[in-house]
Amino acid sequence: MSYGTRRRVLDALNRRYIYGRLPLLHTIIFLIEMAAATRLAAKFNAYYSEKPVLTTMVTNAILGGVADTVAQLITAFRSRPGAQNDDLSIEIRDLDKERPPTLGELGHQKNAPPPFDFERLTRFMSYGFFMAPIQFKWFGFLSRTFPLGKKNPTMSAMKRVAFDQLLFAPFGLVCFFTFMTVAEGGGKRALTRKIQDVYLPTLKANFVLWPAVQILNFRVVPIQFQIPFVSSVGIAWTAYLSLTNSSEDEKLEA
Repeated sequence: MSYGTRRRVLDALNRRYIYGRLPLLHTIIFLIEMAAATRLAAKFNAYYSEKPVLTTMVTNAILGGVADTVAQLITAFRSRPGAQNDDLSIEIRDLDKERPPTLGELGHQKNAPPPFDFERLTRFMSYGFFMAPIQFKWFGFLSRTFPLGKKNPTMSAMKRVAFDQLLFAPFGLVCFFTFMTVAEGGGKRALTRKIQDVYLPTLKANFVLWPAVQILNFRVVPIQFQIPFVSSVGIAWTAYLSLTNSSEDEKLEA
């Protein structure tokens, strides 16, 4: 299939909604990613026992892709025609249909949703892929430094959380915004502005969510599942980061 043909197919898919609500192309990509994640989850233990770092990298990449796709789907859902007047109720005419809609019955809109950004998806998957070895080393360090003994495992878990949130979380956010800015072609000025505008609010949001998640993670979850657990919970968090990053990019371009 030539580039022009692929472009026309993608454009056609991008102009369609499912029942006027869900952008078709975004939904297809999301389902493909979830199928890949499900297949990986089914064989995770076998893969991890052979190549733990690579397995973690691939897992992070897929879940990062899911998160960004969710973020792009949310953006497209909000910006669809008639979104301001949509109360999210299911219309009676939809319930009366006796069969699922064919491709031709899917809502075709003159005002298309924001086109799916494959470059942005690639950036998020790449970030998850390359960040995984650092996370792997960090979680191993915490496990060795604060072992969960039988005497007082909760205290050790709390120490892990404290180290993780006070040291790694601020560092991780700097890595995220730096990677995204450079990958988007931004320079020092763009990075400085992004750090000034969104770093502290994002760090505060991090402190609201992640301490509780990490207490559960370090206290209950086996070490080989800790990064996948964080990445799974982090789908919502990464979607938030994706929306935050893209929103700031729009401000910089304005």
